[in-house]
Amino acid sequence: MEEENEVMMKMKGSGSESQVMDGSDIMKLVGNEEVFSNFVDHKFQELDIDQDGKFSVKELQPAVADIGVALGLPAQGSSPESDHIYSEVLQEFTHGKQEKVSKTEFKEVLSDILLGMAAGLKRDPIVLLRMDGEDLLEFVRSPAFEPETLSMFSEMELPDGSLKDYIIKAFEKLTVDQGMPPASDSWVMSNVVEPVVESCIGASNEQPVSQETFLAEFKKVAESAAQRLKEQPVIVAHIENTFDGSGIKRLLSNKFELDKTLDSALKTVPRDRHGKMSKEYLRVALDVLAPSAGLPPVGVVDQMDKVIQEVRKMLDADDGKMVKEEEFKLLLTEILGSMMLQLEGNPVSVSTNSVVHEPLASASTLLQPPSNSEM
Repeated sequence: MEEENEVMMKMKGSGSESQVMDGSDIMKLVGNEEVFSNFVDHKFQELDIDQDGKFSVKELQPAVADIGVALGLPAQGSSPESDHIYSEVLQEFTHGKQEKVSKTEFKEVLSDILLGMAAGLKRDPIVLLRMDGEDLLEFVRSPAFEPETLSMFSEMELPDGSLKDYIIKAFEKLTVDQGMPPASDSWVMSNVVEPVVESCIGASNEQPVSQETFLAEFKKVAESAAQRLKEQPVIVAHIENTFDGSGIKRLLSNKFELDKTLDSALKTVPRDRHGKMSKEYLRVALDVLAPSAGLPPVGVVDQMDKVIQEVRKMLDADDGKMVKEEEFKLLLTEILGSMMLQLEGNPVSVSTNSVVHEPLASASTLLQPPSNSEM
């Protein structure tokens, strides 16, 4: 079981300056039949409370919650978008029914989910950055600090802003490349930015704020922030995605996979008594098949939502009419094809930085190996 422990420790992180999560360790776990079977046996025994050899929907909930954590989702109940994904994960296990799930079914579905995660990480690796103030201090002491800071100052529109307001706004403009974790994160704001601003400036309400004063005071506060990060480093997950239509092209070129994906997407769409479906549900179905087409969930990337909106408008897919199943599938396929052409001509690139609040070693109990005493 040393191999399983090694795999899981790599998945959880090592606390180095930066770590790339590319899905290779998940592939290693799932690809080793003996290791993965032992892994599933332990987790099944741990979660099968009544020990009847099957999972009830209630017993599955902790597994679903932990898969959500492993996927980087907020806790259940936090938002309708994430709750929809939790619901989809549960549906994968139960096939939409309230019946119990056997260990074999649990293993098959868990394998599919983990392989899906691995494929996603291979396509869009996550880089975990340990921000300990060194890069921020280097930026503050570099020749680039003064011109970039003055450029930020000139862009700020705070007519009645105090020195404190300007400095907080400046922290919000600093990037991960400059050594600052996202100040838009409430934890970073309340535990890093606000304490150092209060400590260095206090209740100063100086107005108007000159650029000379701002430059000198911001440098002092930024150095203090670097020291605070040294004492209390912050882990940031950095993801870069480029949506160029290649994922859609792969799906459309594989008829078997396309038909399977469309059938799965249509399971979520209600029908009237004649078996027809409303075009209003095209967006819902598109959201379900998004992972298979290498697309983000609807509502996550603004630029992608605009592409979808343009394509739907072009294909007159928003008129709310009732259509037969085959026409609904055809519309979905046409939407995907049009999106592919748009993205091939104008790829959408986005990068996100989010603070990892859970300790990496305990983020997901589902993805933790059993202790040696239990082996």
